[in-house]
Amino acid sequence: MKIAFLVPAYNEAATIGDVLERIDALGIDRQIVVVDDGSSDDTAAIVRAYAAEHDGVLLLEKPNGGKGSALRHGIPHVDADVVVIQDADLEYDPAEVPHLVAPIESGAADVVYGSRLSGGRAQRAYLFWHMVGNRFLSLVAGVLFNTTLSDMETGYKAFRTEILKSLPLTEDAFGIEPEITGWICRRHLRIYEVPISYYGRTYAEGKNITWRDGFRAVWVLLRVRVTRAG
Repeated sequence: MKIAFLVPAYNEAATIGDVLERIDALGIDRQIVVVDDGSSDDTAAIVRAYAAEHDGVLLLEKPNGGKGSALRHGIPHVDADVVVIQDADLEYDPAEVPHLVAPIESGAADVVYGSRLSGGRAQRAYLFWHMVGNRFLSLVAGVLFNTTLSDMETGYKAFRTEILKSLPLTEDAFGIEPEITGWICRRHLRIYEVPISYYGRTYAEGKNITWRDGFRAVWVLLRVRVTRAG
């Protein structure tokens, strides 16, 4: 299967080149779609230079609007069997993508979540309250949608492409994560989880998500649960 890597990027000049090289080191049939979300550093220039020397790399540029906005901007440009959301900050290692997409390639899954909380892979000891928030949001998702997802907020998700393109996504910022989860649960799709490594950043190192995004996530889950559409 051809795999598309959808990469939202905002001021990730320090890591975006490494991300691109690690994707190509997999040696798979792939497409890379990088959405530069109004970066003020050299993110776009680095991707543009890489694309000039490598086929199948598409750079999209837009004003800053948030992760959700960047993903929604890039989804229509995906042209592959499977799409993986790949953050540009190397908290998630592209080397794990074959493991992530295996349940889709075998025909068992429509969507696969890479879980940071199920154990079995290397984990940086990171922020306690961030972990608590992730577990709480996964619990809320479980109660609302009768699912057993352990890590609803994970940034590593893989989809059959037609599934991702069909979701009625509207969120601009980090609310895109619970919105995706809500819609795939509403549609009773085949969701699998696999354990992944997590190389988390601290706020000093550039992490952007805050407790305010947690409140937004709860609201988004509730909105998707009660809406009639879908």
